[in-house]
Amino acid sequence: MARYLEDFQPGDEVWSPGRTITEADVMAFAGLSGDYNPAHTDYEFARRSAFGKPIAHGLLALIVSAGLADRDGGLDGTAIAMLGVTWRFKKPVFFGDTIRLKLSVTSARRASSGQRGIIVRSVEVHNQHDEIVQDGEFTTMVKARS
Repeated sequence: MARYLEDFQPGDEVWSPGRTITEADVMAFAGLSGDYNPAHTDYEFARRSAFGKPIAHGLLALIVSAGLADRDGGLDGTAIAMLGVTWRFKKPVFFGDTIRLKLSVTSARRASSGQRGIIVRSVEVHNQHDEIVQDGEFTTMVKARS
């Protein structure tokens, strides 16, 4: 069900479904981005690294998080534009980790036109151990009801 500006209230919280980050995801992202850093793509190099095994690209987990944020389809047809992302990378995401998001509305305000508004959602990316591996904010312009 599509959600409009009026449907977002500060303090609202939702959890996304989970998504497992696979080796295939990492290799596809390396090909798409051109980032073949051995920390992500070379098991022997990664074995000798601080993490002891390959890690997913931080930006891959961010991109997956953007998809998970609206997996319920609530902004389908009402989102106008993503206006900004503020992001922190706190812990590594490993191949096989399952991430999910806790999204909290921090603000929702009508734009001067009256026909749209701006929502800011705080985002926590949790792994399967409930550790926060990334966090930040998504700022999105959405339609308001007529």
